[in-house]
Amino acid sequence: MNSPNPALSEILFASSRCLAAVQTGHSLTEALAKLPSKMRPAAQAVAWYAMRHWGLAQAWRDFALSRQPKPWLSCHVALTLLLLDAAMIEHGHAGEDSLQSPLDQYCPRYAPHTLVDQAVRAAELAKQGKAGCGLVNAVLRRFQRERPAFLAAVKHNPVARWNHPAWWIKKLKANYPKDWQTILDATLTPPKLVLRINRRLTSTEQVLVAFHVAGYRCRSLGQDSIMLEDSAVVSALPGFTQGHWSVQDQSAQLAAPLLGLRDGLRVLDACAAPGGKTAHLLELADVKLTALDHDSSRLARVKENLSRLQLMTGDVTLKVADARALEQWWDRQPFDAILADVPCTASGVVRRHPDIAWLRRESDVSQTTMLQREILDALWQTLAPGGRLLLVTCSVFPEEGEGQAQAMLTRHADAIRLPAPGQILPEPATDSAPGHDGFFYAAFERKALDR
Repeated sequence: MNSPNPALSEILFASSRCLAAVQTGHSLTEALAKLPSKMRPAAQAVAWYAMRHWGLAQAWRDFALSRQPKPWLSCHVALTLLLLDAAMIEHGHAGEDSLQSPLDQYCPRYAPHTLVDQAVRAAELAKQGKAGCGLVNAVLRRFQRERPAFLAAVKHNPVARWNHPAWWIKKLKANYPKDWQTILDATLTPPKLVLRINRRLTSTEQVLVAFHVAGYRCRSLGQDSIMLEDSAVVSALPGFTQGHWSVQDQSAQLAAPLLGLRDGLRVLDACAAPGGKTAHLLELADVKLTALDHDSSRLARVKENLSRLQLMTGDVTLKVADARALEQWWDRQPFDAILADVPCTASGVVRRHPDIAWLRRESDVSQTTMLQREILDALWQTLAPGGRLLLVTCSVFPEEGEGQAQAMLTRHADAIRLPAPGQILPEPATDSAPGHDGFFYAAFERKALDR
């Protein structure tokens, strides 16, 4: 066994701080963004891995700390170190035939005693004092000794087995009695990197050549899509700065083509940030596009992405406003096509953002469903007769998908439903395929006045 990597304790400390932020209701992505750039890739790999084993780690924490003093439990960073390292020890026990984890690039499968030692050093960095470091050491060594018995004891604990909150598992069981286990398995599998080629600037063939010359393994998935088989820092890949491609899951790449765009149309992207689908619309046709978002900082990201892709032209208008408040942004000129990628629980993209499952509450589903309804009713007023509206959510909960589509038809007598994929369930990545996220698509045409 090689000597411990001296930076591992720093990685664990940085990761535990980000995971502690999730414990207090903050986005893991936002927490990671605050780390120094040199630390971010490794900390992200570790934190994502830990989140995918969070249910199991929590079960161990609850068992091991059931008799510990309550004041100590209030320290989120130290407590999170226990969950994190328990997950990392599981990484060390992963079978040789398992799918390679992106974590291996930054933290190989260290021996459990090495991980325990590095976690204690991380606790020192977190200024936990002698007592706190001693407790981290004792609890993790106990996990190392009792791991087989513990795993046997919790094998019927659904949260530990499926690494999702109990309400989430129950909901999937009710809605997908035949597929719920497949859905949960898919969300625990790290995704491969899928890119959408910017056909305005290059071609799939040219991008593949550039990647192969640079030593990256990749292959075409058809249309304008390729899969990268290796883990990589996105901004360092060939063609990123030049705007030759964007990162976008295959399920998300279905959105823009479903609007059936042609040159000259007046188009609205109603919930545009961060701009992946906005860019795709502009790559497909010369349209007059309005990109709307209620968050100015998120809309700034749309502008950055469009600028990198060389799509920020005079035919593109960015507006900060609530889509429901038409008086704030609509000029009373109807749109020919509307992309309504409305807010949702994001329950379909957990494999990409594993903290989502632990940040959401069951009550969020009804709240987002109501918000979606209000946005759709407002947007419908802005659609021209004969125009098309595409409802998109990255959710697997039916209330945010088919239920919303059916309610749309009930509320709007002039809505005609058009062919669209409907519910797409997530599929896991394999060595030869990228898998895909869970999405829902429903398309509507507004009945023309002469019908």
